[in-house]
Amino acid sequence: MADLKYSKSHEWVMEEGDLYVIGISDYAQHSLGDIVFINLPEVDDEVTVGDAFGDIESVKAVSDVLSPVTGIVAEINEELFDAPESINEDPYGAWLIKVKDVTETEELLSSDEYDEFVESEEA
Repeated sequence: MADLKYSKSHEWVMEEGDLYVIGISDYAQHSLGDIVFINLPEVDDEVTVGDAFGDIESVKAVSDVLSPVTGIVAEINEELFDAPESINEDPYGAWLIKVKDVTETEELLSSDEYDEFVESEEA
């Protein structure tokens, strides 16, 4: 989606006022397959660029979700605990966490740059 930024570990980021909303890309959910469980941090936990803040379990594997920003978790999407499959159904609507007090972001890619990155990974 054009208004989002992306990490090379396939998370998307959207700025929403003072918050950074984070989810996983369509490419990531497609690669994972059917998602059956998600593990997220607690509100007020610290997240750090490049470090795992949770994991997603699919029928294929368990994959870490890496933080594209450094900051404090302001909110988690609790609906995902009961309906993790919503990430497969709408990866850009099913955000994972919202982060406040962001002090660092990794070098994020534009939508076009991310598309090129995915194509290079698939080649």
